[in-house]
Amino acid sequence: MTLAPLPHRVVDRREETRDTVTLTLEPAGEPLGPFAPGRFAMVYAFGVGEIPVSVSRTSGGQVLAHTVRAVGAVSRALYALQPGAPVGVRGPFGTGWDTAAAHGRDVLVIAGGIGLAPLRPLIHTVLAEPDAYGRLNVLAGARTPGDLLYPDEVPGWRRPFAAVTVDLPSDDWTGRVGVVTALIGEARFAPENTTAFVCGPEVMIRATARALVHRGVHPARIQVSLERNMRCATGHCGHCQLGPLLLCRDGPVIGYDQAESLLTVREL
Repeated sequence: MTLAPLPHRVVDRREETRDTVTLTLEPAGEPLGPFAPGRFAMVYAFGVGEIPVSVSRTSGGQVLAHTVRAVGAVSRALYALQPGAPVGVRGPFGTGWDTAAAHGRDVLVIAGGIGLAPLRPLIHTVLAEPDAYGRLNVLAGARTPGDLLYPDEVPGWRRPFAAVTVDLPSDDWTGRVGVVTALIGEARFAPENTTAFVCGPEVMIRATARALVHRGVHPARIQVSLERNMRCATGHCGHCQLGPLLLCRDGPVIGYDQAESLLTVREL
């Protein structure tokens, strides 16, 4: 874990949506430690500040990809970066998806909005080891068709099922419309032998986890990624406290058996 930002440079910039970009970063010197799927880095826009950003793709811990949505001063500055631009990165921080817990089991990945970004490395891990896991189902929701992430990749995630849905369809949208929980009934998994991974807006996480428990998935087999206001990423400032947890240190990924009661606590 690196506590001081290490210099990186943008080597690729891919616009995902009207306000979201994936930046591929390469270390300018000393590389960071390896990033397991689900962990995050603090990404620093020089002269503006830093924010926590999950890794959306890794390559041996040397090249990182971060998918950033422009919603604040720092994320807008990162969104504007072009290839060759410098950026600071420190990490890795937090807990990742426990992929070992899913070995030999069906895998259910459910994402809402930009929550698909931290789940993407997990999907790649499962696809790269087909003999280690059971059936892979990927369910993704977005506000509009234009907000869907990685639409070119989703068809390749069918093993055997992947589907997307939107809240507000465009005139030319021919896909599913509605909340992502409505897709659970179409997925192919054995509830008693399934590990689920869920990331998205908090209201979506609550509804999804409850639907999975209702279907027979044990709460301890449902991993969720939570978000609070992370500042230091080392568990010292307390901004990301949620009940007994400091999410930068004890999360962001925790089991729903632990998260269920905590998700009744509103973020300040």
